[in-house]
Amino acid sequence: MASAAAVDAGDAPEPTVRNLLDQESLKWVFVGGKGGVGKTTCSSILSVLLAGVRQSVLVISTDPAHNLSDAFQQRFTKFPTLVRGFTNLYAMEIDPKVENDDLANEGMEGFLSELTNAIPGVDEAMSFAEMLKLVQTMDYSVVVFDTAPTGHTLRLLQFPATLEKGLEKMMELKNRFGGLLNQASRLFGLGDELNEDAMLGRLEGMKDVIEQVNRQFKDPDLTTFVCVCIPEFLSLYETERLVQELAKFEIDSHNIIINQVIFDEEVVESKLLKARIKMQQKYIDQFHMLYDDFNITKLPLLSEEMHFPGLWCSSSTKLFPPLPYTIQVCS
Repeated sequence: MASAAAVDAGDAPEPTVRNLLDQESLKWVFVGGKGGVGKTTCSSILSVLLAGVRQSVLVISTDPAHNLSDAFQQRFTKFPTLVRGFTNLYAMEIDPKVENDDLANEGMEGFLSELTNAIPGVDEAMSFAEMLKLVQTMDYSVVVFDTAPTGHTLRLLQFPATLEKGLEKMMELKNRFGGLLNQASRLFGLGDELNEDAMLGRLEGMKDVIEQVNRQFKDPDLTTFVCVCIPEFLSLYETERLVQELAKFEIDSHNIIINQVIFDEEVVESKLLKARIKMQQKYIDQFHMLYDDFNITKLPLLSEEMHFPGLWCSSSTKLFPPLPYTIQVCS
């Protein structure tokens, strides 16, 4: 969280996401927050902006309730797909639990899937690790994660510790049932496929990958977390909890996007709108007080629902600083 000392107006961080575009070393960008605050909108905008300054960008949805396909009006799957209108922006949607279904009938992997389902959280950790291995083998300049709501995302960020517990459990099972597994594998003609050493070897290899990625996540030059919120009490409270948890995980966070802000650019006659503007301003002031060393960007609440191409055309120039390129998304 920001320091208690007030930041002079001249020293206040720029209220845009330009700092993310200028940080050429960034490899991983997480976009997260409370459910329904506009995470997919913000991660999509950010990936489009990054595509204008980076060689290649991949945006990934880890939320089981995917919206990337809806946002870009294009079908995405668990494999990277080029976004229409771009030559360097790719998107994919991955359910952290889908890998278990894919492995259900594949010998040792299917057995591991069934076994680890009994250990809370290990299935998420293993599938997320597989996804990260997939990403690591691809040549992308930066990867943007459109995450699930806060609680689910925090669990995913804890997967190294979760896997450690899973490995301990597997060691216990090896000591208790190792001989039985070997006999069963020979009985059913599976050879060494269900050998406990082979299974532990796979888990140890996965653990090595997770530890490597975890080191990258804790490097502020490579990773940052963008918190998305709306100017209301519950969202402010959850953002504070998220920032504190990220600090515990040693993950950098210095950008907050406040979405759905009502701007009183014209004379407002509605009593309801006046009340909402007053309420929102109260929480916006609190955001600035709590996070005076963060880049805080405000996005407007639009007067009507728009598809993404229209949203880029009508709003992107208002929300972000002038850019030295044209966003080729508008239809």
